[in-house]
Amino acid sequence: MTYTAFFNEMYQADGTVRPHYAAVSDWIGATPTDRIRQMREAANMLFHRVGITFAVYGEEAGAERLIPFDMLPHVIPGDEWRMLERGLRQRVRALNAFLNDVYHGQEILRAGRIPADRVLKNKLYRPEMVGIDVPGGVYAHIAGIDLVRAGAGEYYVLEDNLRTPSGVSYMLENRKMMMRLVPELFAQQSVAPVEHYPDLLLDTLRSVAHEAVENPTVVLLTPGQFNSAYFEHAFLAQQMGIELVEGADLYIEDDTVYMRTTHGPQRVDVIYRRIDDEFLDPEAFRSDSVLGVPGLVRAYRAGNVTLCNAVGTGIADDKSIYPYVPEMIRFYLGEEPLLNNVPTYQLNNREDLEYTLAHLPELVVKEVHGSGGYGMLIGPASTERERDDYRLRVLDAPENFIAQPTLALSTCPIFVDQGIAPRHIDLRPFVLSGRDEVVMCPGGLTRVALREGSLVVNSSQGGGTKDTWVLD
Repeated sequence: MTYTAFFNEMYQADGTVRPHYAAVSDWIGATPTDRIRQMREAANMLFHRVGITFAVYGEEAGAERLIPFDMLPHVIPGDEWRMLERGLRQRVRALNAFLNDVYHGQEILRAGRIPADRVLKNKLYRPEMVGIDVPGGVYAHIAGIDLVRAGAGEYYVLEDNLRTPSGVSYMLENRKMMMRLVPELFAQQSVAPVEHYPDLLLDTLRSVAHEAVENPTVVLLTPGQFNSAYFEHAFLAQQMGIELVEGADLYIEDDTVYMRTTHGPQRVDVIYRRIDDEFLDPEAFRSDSVLGVPGLVRAYRAGNVTLCNAVGTGIADDKSIYPYVPEMIRFYLGEEPLLNNVPTYQLNNREDLEYTLAHLPELVVKEVHGSGGYGMLIGPASTERERDDYRLRVLDAPENFIAQPTLALSTCPIFVDQGIAPRHIDLRPFVLSGRDEVVMCPGGLTRVALREGSLVVNSSQGGGTKDTWVLD
């Protein structure tokens, strides 16, 4: 095992094991390497049997493959998690207040705390949502907030995912796999449970149905089996006991949504949609969409259905808006942020642009509308040719980019063929906002960059996952 300047989740700088990893360390020492290898093979076989796959775009070998799973958990002490939980609740409350504001009074824009053009001229801002009152004022019912650790172990929010955040099914399946393979580790310590997440999610979805509905019907709307996260859509629908539907399964009559069933039409009150805004309704957005439901936005505006997440949430997770989230917390909540943002250069600002272009080898540059790790330049890992090409892209439209320092992301040990080696990780907790409360499961999805030295953890680009343990 080597020790570097990166914060190591399991080992202290002198090589001793951090107290909350003691049981894991003892298990590693007592378990033969061949036994661990057998467990890894068994896990891969079981995941394959269940059908847990993800699309890795750009791979010639094929679009679908298993997400690599590492058996060494990411362990978080309980007091540390409680600090994170407070910060996550605060952040999501402020983001929801921002969304409610920009589609209604726009107080934060009129106060000059966020440049109005940055919001109103953003392609993710949906004028169709102006004046629509959503139940409880909640827009982002399901939020995936990506956290990283850097330096001496300080936590930072890397980005906010408020449109259709994915990955929670892997959090649940990873836990089931670990409990099956290493039950003795759970017997030795109190690991906070996560298996109740589908119940929390269903309660959250039902809570935001319009108040006049006594027993709301909830469905999950998927683009279909060719979507990269289709496994998750089917899994969550099955776990919640609700119908998994595609656009053709729904229709609108008298501005009300109905589902076609073998027993006749059934009214739908809440739609957990996993389809992007522009494909939701060909009458309101892209006319060529065959994934959505014609007239859905009319039913939405009439108050006859709740969409989770709401249309237009993308404006709050756009990377050009990210630098202003601490100001949202101060403006709407009157509090100081509990979780730090990563320092960010906004390239529509001349000084920030000049600094970024002069320091490309040191920075990470991102497209403001990008996601999944696509379209980034990681300066320290780039070639001179790649930087030159990216420089031209930035100069062509600087407002479409931000830049950030290359963080020294924390590492967590994983099993490799040679034994144990450190790899960079991030953590995506899932925050659920209902009509009256904000809740979450302890932990979240830990994503790990499997290639040595890589900082890209996204599953869509070959990253793996770990089980996340919060010690109770």
